[in-house]
Amino acid sequence: MLTVAITRTATGFDDIALPHYATQGAAGADIRAALTEPVTVPAGGVAMIPTAIAVHIPDGYEMQVRSRSGLAAKHGIFCLNAPGTIDSDYRGEINVILANFGKEAFTIERGDRIAQLVVAKYERIIWKEEDQLSDTTRGTGGFGSTGKQ
Repeated sequence: MLTVAITRTATGFDDIALPHYATQGAAGADIRAALTEPVTVPAGGVAMIPTAIAVHIPDGYEMQVRSRSGLAAKHGIFCLNAPGTIDSDYRGEINVILANFGKEAFTIERGDRIAQLVVAKYERIIWKEEDQLSDTTRGTGGFGSTGKQ
């Protein structure tokens, strides 16, 4: 298991749970809204929701901010720029950009679970420019080129 340091970035939010895995097999930890008043996201609107937490992610890892499936399926609420990446050298407050693709306004209350955090290992690469890339069966086909089903 990986240890990630976490801190609260503002006072008055100690009652809001830190990120938490809802089930034993959950890949994403739920993160909650740190609000003093409810925020309503109108249909077609976008809102930046504070969480009052910051993290220290170890080098070689990133933290991804992802939509919660229930909010997406039931209300049309998605994390914009998903998955959003929190880099290992970022120490500021995590804010979640929520977009309402639903047909009705959606209100976020203090402590609501608004997104999931997933930690992933990554590799830094060295770009090696070539005149041509190797051939494959697929070649340059993309965007549905392998068929509808």
